[in-house]
Amino acid sequence: MTHWPLTRQDIARPAYRSVAQGIAAAIDAGSLRPGDRLPPHRDLAWRLGVSVQTVSRAYEELIRADLISGEVGRGSFVKSGPRELVELPWFRAAADRQPIDLSMMTPVRLPQIAEAWQAALGRIAQRPPDEAMYSFRPRRTMAHYGGLATAWLARCGMVVPAQRILITNGCTSALMVALMSTAQPGDEIATESYTCHTLKPAIRHLHLRMRGIACDARGMLPEALAAAARASGGKLRAVFLLPSGGGPQARIVDRERREELAAAAAESGLIVIESDVLGALAPRRPPPVASFAPERSFYLTGLTKCLSPGLRLGFLVMPDSLAERALNRHLSVAWMATPMIAEIAAEMIDSGLADGLLAAQRAELATRNRLAQRVLGDRSTGFAHGLHRWLPLPQGADEAALLGAALDRGIALAPGSGFSVTDRGPALRLCLGGVPLRELEEAMTVVETILPRV
Repeated sequence: MTHWPLTRQDIARPAYRSVAQGIAAAIDAGSLRPGDRLPPHRDLAWRLGVSVQTVSRAYEELIRADLISGEVGRGSFVKSGPRELVELPWFRAAADRQPIDLSMMTPVRLPQIAEAWQAALGRIAQRPPDEAMYSFRPRRTMAHYGGLATAWLARCGMVVPAQRILITNGCTSALMVALMSTAQPGDEIATESYTCHTLKPAIRHLHLRMRGIACDARGMLPEALAAAARASGGKLRAVFLLPSGGGPQARIVDRERREELAAAAAESGLIVIESDVLGALAPRRPPPVASFAPERSFYLTGLTKCLSPGLRLGFLVMPDSLAERALNRHLSVAWMATPMIAEIAAEMIDSGLADGLLAAQRAELATRNRLAQRVLGDRSTGFAHGLHRWLPLPQGADEAALLGAALDRGIALAPGSGFSVTDRGPALRLCLGGVPLRELEEAMTVVETILPRV
């Protein structure tokens, strides 16, 4: 059982162990989150039809397991701090139970991916480059793979010289470098009301603060961003944007709104940090926000979401004024991107394998998004080549209960609350790429049957 709250039907003998295991499973599934207060012993005992001593013993087991803490006079709380993994919005399957997992955003597992790796590695094995085997010099490695970076960024709508590009080990590394180059502890970063799950821990680790900005159907409101900057007393340093379908709501922001956001950031003295994790996956989209304010923008993208999870390579476009600082921050935390991964990526791009993978992903995702539209109708939002769908729930719907009901039927989903900054409306995120098409259709059909009717 992974749902919360528990019911009398969930309790088996010995009862204390059943209660403890039920709470632990709910924590692991995200139904109970760090900081959540557990019911008082007497209340939970009455609800489950067990003794107060049974609940006390269950709580003691959970305290020993470092899952909860008991505070005299305040109650029992799900622990935060070292158990940060419970804050991730996706499902972490136990070894003995593997559901149809729609919780993690990954590309479709196509046979072309393995074929591309085999071809690229075979060619590299015939002529292993010195740069991939021996280099310890970041600038020399950057220069060697600069052509790879500029070629891929051009596919994403960013035409920039190689000296403004930092190659990293994926988008998360690029995001950390951009944040460290932009803000100091205590500063604020603006973002949409629902945002990327990796931003939250990054903000916390760097001792920054996050400020949610109001949005409409087209994305962040420029006037709300400007107002927040004025109200912050100079503490708001940057705005983090996900305008190209990689955000929780799978929204592609139109060109006019992108230009307005770039102008609002410039007028407010803010740095733009634009995350484009899907990269070239969405064709014919508007130019990046960063292209409208290059003098104050970081733009980051990578290869894992659009080509292959194993290609952990990211590209960070830097503004000239902060380029040296960003390079130094990257040196301090990562030294340099892994040259062999860069070599594999370069081989795939130069040979045309990458474009073939990209086309295959787009075709398969178009099929899957049409399937989602057919099964879920207008309940979900997304775009033709997106990796996920966003499913808003009616106000008052019990998000945790729906997650539990889906998991009881063998379907793992991601809760909207895992991406929430200021918007508390219940929602679910359904990822389309991680399972075979037949299982995806089965899972979405199940989800449709458990959704509340309006």
